[in-house]
Amino acid sequence: MTKPASKPCVVCGRTITWRKKWEQDWSEVKYCSAACRRQKLRPVDHELEAAIQKLLEQRAVGATICPSEAAKLVAPPTAENDDDWRALMEPARQAARRLVVADTVVITQKGKVVDPSTAKGPIRIRLR
Repeated sequence: MTKPASKPCVVCGRTITWRKKWEQDWSEVKYCSAACRRQKLRPVDHELEAAIQKLLEQRAVGATICPSEAAKLVAPPTAENDDDWRALMEPARQAARRLVVADTVVITQKGKVVDPSTAKGPIRIRLR
């Protein structure tokens, strides 16, 4: 049997690489980890995807946004609590990776397009 192509995790968008133990049920593998399997997609994840697309559509062609901008749009800072949006930073990065899989955006670092599965540190998001 030839090794099947990789596929993205439906929650975090990271690449799932085929393993021998999945040979019989590769078509059913959807999650890269037990954590993603437990988390599943929530309504806030869809809100973050929509926020990323909305912010990018409002920008000039080729302009980028930070995932924090989408997090702040979904959970705006308030006088009582300025940090609610911080809990949405990783979900915002996950939303960006899912949009990369959907071929809607690209993720960049220092102006260069990077693989979203392996990108570490600050990222920017730009329309494809």
